[in-house]
Amino acid sequence: MSDLSVALGAKLTLANPILTASGTFGYGDELSDLLDLEQFGGIVTKSLSLKPREGNPPPRIVETPAGMINSIGLANLGLDRFLDEKAAFLGQLKSTVIVNVAGREQAEYIEVVRRLQSMPWIAGFEINVSCPNVKQGGIEFGVNPELLGDLVSSLRNQTDKFLMIKLSPNVNDIRPLAECAQRNGADAVSMINTLYGSAIDIHSRRPKIHTVFGGLSGPAIKPVAIAHIIKAARVIDIPIIGIGGIQDGADVVEFLLAGASAVQLGTVNFFDPTAITGILAFLRK
Repeated sequence: MSDLSVALGAKLTLANPILTASGTFGYGDELSDLLDLEQFGGIVTKSLSLKPREGNPPPRIVETPAGMINSIGLANLGLDRFLDEKAAFLGQLKSTVIVNVAGREQAEYIEVVRRLQSMPWIAGFEINVSCPNVKQGGIEFGVNPELLGDLVSSLRNQTDKFLMIKLSPNVNDIRPLAECAQRNGADAVSMINTLYGSAIDIHSRRPKIHTVFGGLSGPAIKPVAIAHIIKAARVIDIPIIGIGGIQDGADVVEFLLAGASAVQLGTVNFFDPTAITGILAFLRK
């Protein structure tokens, strides 16, 4: 069998370059009866905040011709319940576990990372500074290099684990943000998060989601993701984990050729949660 392992710098080596994308795979246990989770090189958890978050009111998901718009609003069970209800399951997985962390302010990010730093089953953190569908969800860090740099530096001081920053495409130029993440101690960047999107019901003449705007994901955003990765790969040396509309093995190869070291599967998990099996078979040909 072909060796698909990939080193993401000196701190982390994955069994293969395929991870789950945060927010599309829960905490892993929800899909454990459908497929072998250990096929993945890594499991990236749903975003985790210090306190529980109910998220945005429904309706908060709508299909589009080439993807979906979501306005979940970072709904999650909070750090305490995460440790009580999810840690045992995640701790026994052989796949690498990366916890996605969200926050309203810098202190919240720091507290979550600080409390999880000692957990041996957590290989690293993905820091969500790019959620487009919450009023206070970190997006201010993801569009301001100065704020981002301070956040990354502060988190770097809290952990020696793998530290990955999830970048937003909703900026004029992603390169200064990628450079800022690297300069302040990030081990990798993941890109892209969702694009701003909206949809209107022509019969009711009302927006199809409660918050009007949400995050567009799926095949429609793949060309945008590829472009951002090419740009970032020209200015940073740390690994890039590619996200955006990946459905099959050919998509994975395209992202790797663009400059990504690994990828995350997102929207495809909603309509084909077993896509990982075919992707790995394609890569092993």
